Amino acid sequence: MPVYAFDGKKPVIGAGTWIAPNAYVIGDVRIGERCYIGFGAVIRGDFGSITIGDECAIEEGVVIHGPTRTIIGNRVIAGHMAMIHNATIHDCALIGMQAMICDNSVIGEWAIVAEKSMVMKNVVLAGNRIYGGIPAAVVADLQQRHYDYLSFGQLAYVDLAEKYHNTFERMD
Repeated sequence: MPVYAFDGKKPVIGAGTWIAPNAYVIGDVRIGERCYIGFGAVIRGDFGSITIGDECAIEEGVVIHGPTRTIIGNRVIAGHMAMIHNATIHDCALIGMQAMICDNSVIGEWAIVAEKSMVMKNVVLAGNRIYGGIPAAVVADLQQRHYDYLSFGQLAYVDLAEKYHNTFERMD
């Protein structure tokens, strides 16, 4: 597993979490149970601490870092190549592909940040809404179909982590 101690700090990984062999989890990092950490993800707790809750999906190419602390709640999905830097993301939020979440920003529960959006430094986004653009602004309120879609995706990644544990093998 690509988990590394740094400066006396060791990552703590919850039961059932799967980490891709070319991801990097470094230093002061806590990852909850049944998470999926995708290929090429970098979770770098060399300056600040990083906490990721249970049943999260940190997809391929995601970068998580920060000078003080980054907190990610339960059942959060961070889409491919998203960047999360020194921010707080509450439960069940979705961070779209290539979105950027900047220093000291806060993403509310069940919020969706659309692909390629940027949440600027020190911005607080309320939950239960969809945000998009640069800078990210409200696009719409969540409807029942959005909650259903998010719930489906969250559980799909919990299942995927288990499948990787049980069936992933290197073929040389």
